[in-house]
Amino acid sequence: MASAIPLSKELSHNSISISSRLGNSLDVVSRRIGGDDSDSAATIAILYIDSLVDQRTINDHIVQPLMNALLVGAEQEQPTGQGMLERLSRHVIAAGSVAVIRTEEEALEALLNGFCVIMVDGTDEALIAVTAGGEQRSVDEPVTQTVIRGPQHSFTENIFTNLGLIRRIIRSPNLRLQGKRIGRQTQTHVFVASIKGIAKQSVVDEVLRRLDAIDIDGIIESSYVEEFIQDRTFTPFPTLMNIERPDVVAASLLEGQVAVIVDGTPFVLLAPVTFFKFFQSAEDYYQRFDIASFLRLLRHITFIASMLLPALYIAITTYHQEMLPTTLLISLAAQREGIPFPALFEAFLMEITFEVLREAGVRMPRAIGPAVSIVGALVLGQAAVQAGLVSPAMVIVVSFTAISNFVTPQINIAIAARLIRFSLMLLAGMLGLYGIMTGVIVLLTHLAGLQSFGVPYMAPVAPFIWSSWKDIFIRVPRWAMKSRPEMLGGSKRKNNARMPDWQRSRSE
Repeated sequence: MASAIPLSKELSHNSISISSRLGNSLDVVSRRIGGDDSDSAATIAILYIDSLVDQRTINDHIVQPLMNALLVGAEQEQPTGQGMLERLSRHVIAAGSVAVIRTEEEALEALLNGFCVIMVDGTDEALIAVTAGGEQRSVDEPVTQTVIRGPQHSFTENIFTNLGLIRRIIRSPNLRLQGKRIGRQTQTHVFVASIKGIAKQSVVDEVLRRLDAIDIDGIIESSYVEEFIQDRTFTPFPTLMNIERPDVVAASLLEGQVAVIVDGTPFVLLAPVTFFKFFQSAEDYYQRFDIASFLRLLRHITFIASMLLPALYIAITTYHQEMLPTTLLISLAAQREGIPFPALFEAFLMEITFEVLREAGVRMPRAIGPAVSIVGALVLGQAAVQAGLVSPAMVIVVSFTAISNFVTPQINIAIAARLIRFSLMLLAGMLGLYGIMTGVIVLLTHLAGLQSFGVPYMAPVAPFIWSSWKDIFIRVPRWAMKSRPEMLGGSKRKNNARMPDWQRSRSE
């Protein structure tokens, strides 16, 4: 690694050198204040990147105070060099945070992070002031993880805005935010959030260790980090959860999980996670426990249906017709009369067609995407039935399977079901129900062997932890959740939740 280049005492040399190292870009602004106009070196110079700073902060807290200070002190003897630098730092610059730098590398890093560099002629040190700003997206409603009742704000692409959203919910001094820079070229901010005394320290240390091991040119989105720190690569199941809701991240931190917040993306990573966490929605905790329990059971059922339903249809209609009632069997046989393809090819044709329509709906312009996908599905489905290419029952099976796939709150676990569905369909077409059972056994074995930062993926089912079943398939009343989930490995300290006294008196 090359040694750092110290700043020069010549102001003009510093300005030219730093600007040249930035390629003399047009958005790099260098402004001189004070000094003799006939002299090439000014008394003070400020340097900033126009596209990364807030112009109002520059004008009101940097430029205007500097000009006023020089104007007031024009008739008085002013300090020079180091003395001027100290005076500016203590009495003139009105920015929220001011620090001293001594090398060009520190100046470049500050400029690229939205700071303003203030240099004084005659000293080999400079000041940096926080002036970050520019165009940024405001805090809006969640796009992919919406709820009917609950907070209606989501993370943005600005990491410091995201940190503020978390701190506004968790107002505790035990909240720990440990920052890093990842990416040789992008130098992306990455923060690891946890709550001291709740999160297991070994998990926090392991997350930090895996982040330190990342060596890549750039981090553009949190998925870059996810692929580097996840436990298993060759698996369809995600071992980290991505969340765009601050309330969900805060609740997860309170349960002992660790959050990885990446600059430039509104999606925060959570670890460790278990398989059943992907079926929990934020709205489960904002509705009555009985309604939330019903909806959660519904999600588990539809997830299984989205994986198995086409495969079961293929297996039963091809190999196990005796399992169907006579009336239904006659109806299906009448529908399939004249269909030139076997059930396996018919199912693959419809599934791939729907996947094409789904992808087309995502890529098309937002104004016409939903309309084209819905109309395309209706027209193609009806035309395929009338042409005798597929049976009406197959259209119903594929449609219900697709709808079931959208019930799952987390899109990454829903994608896993889509991938597994094709494998099970192929096994059903070759071996019938025996093939499906073989695939399910292999799938369960694979799930039982997965881990997320040392936590078994199928916990609390395997291994069996009865005390953590209060918030898995159903959600018990909040006062009955007296301890945090043990499978996350965090503190087992009580949540101080208990039945209200007036309810206890009535129950007795």
